[in-house]
Amino acid sequence: MRIALDAMGGDFAPQAVIEGAILAKSSLPADVEILLIGREATIREHLAKHNVSPSLFGIINADEVIEMGEHPTKALTQKPNSSIAVGFGLLKAGKADAFCSAGNTGAMLVGAMFSIKAIEGVMRPAIAGYVPKEDGRTGIILDVGANADCKPEVLNQFGELGSLYAQYVLGIEKPKVALMNLGEEEQKGTMLTQATYQLLKANTKINFVGNIEGRDMFNDKADVVVADGFTGNVILKMAESIYEIMHARGIKTDSFFDQMNYEAIGGSPIIGVNGNVIIGHGVSSPLAVTNMLRQAQQMVTADIHTKIKNALNEHSS
Repeated sequence: MRIALDAMGGDFAPQAVIEGAILAKSSLPADVEILLIGREATIREHLAKHNVSPSLFGIINADEVIEMGEHPTKALTQKPNSSIAVGFGLLKAGKADAFCSAGNTGAMLVGAMFSIKAIEGVMRPAIAGYVPKEDGRTGIILDVGANADCKPEVLNQFGELGSLYAQYVLGIEKPKVALMNLGEEEQKGTMLTQATYQLLKANTKINFVGNIEGRDMFNDKADVVVADGFTGNVILKMAESIYEIMHARGIKTDSFFDQMNYEAIGGSPIIGVNGNVIIGHGVSSPLAVTNMLRQAQQMVTADIHTKIKNALNEHSS
């Protein structure tokens, strides 16, 4: 198994990224090879600082870097030898089984859509966020930022994509799918959520349990929460801020609140594309990078994109 990692992506790259890769190397299975993509001389310099042999990693040279503030489409076109572009090239060519980056989120989305492309039948790939549950389990919410405006049909498919991910990656049998809304009743919400409710209700491919409110986000009512990218992103960022505020005020946390720390998960997968892609937080620390790589290993092991492709083929036949 080969996991490609953008060594130049993130506010604290390359130092934090390479430190995270070193940490991950000792905890991942022996058959997992980490490919560090970026300026080779810089990568080797940072490995030497930690007295780590370059032979422990695959090093792929990429002279260019897409900065955080650059326009995604223009940057990918103008910088074909950037670490993000090279990473997607490896993924497309089958020379990597997953690609992770804490770099420019827009470039990661554009790269996924135009390089490995959406799985046939997927209307809009989604970014998923992990949701800690009070009982110790983990659920997901999608979308959390890729699609701010959605049609009911797209949200309905998010329910299917999320259900497959929860089943095969998180190991949840018959995941409960719910629609985030401003009330539990069927007739509540906007025109979008009301129309989406009817599609989800009639969808025999998922275990739809109805609407949930924001207060139900962390309980056991749902394993998969469906939302448009605008709503999902607000929820995700608010959850992250709870941990940050508690940490800043010196409030003792526990295992539940610790899962709201972005470092604990490491990144957000893009679901619905022909490959395993994870977008890390821009301020990713070494621990966050380590957990992003672990998440990538889980996705590759589950072969989730193939499972989604097969499921959509079955439904269309």
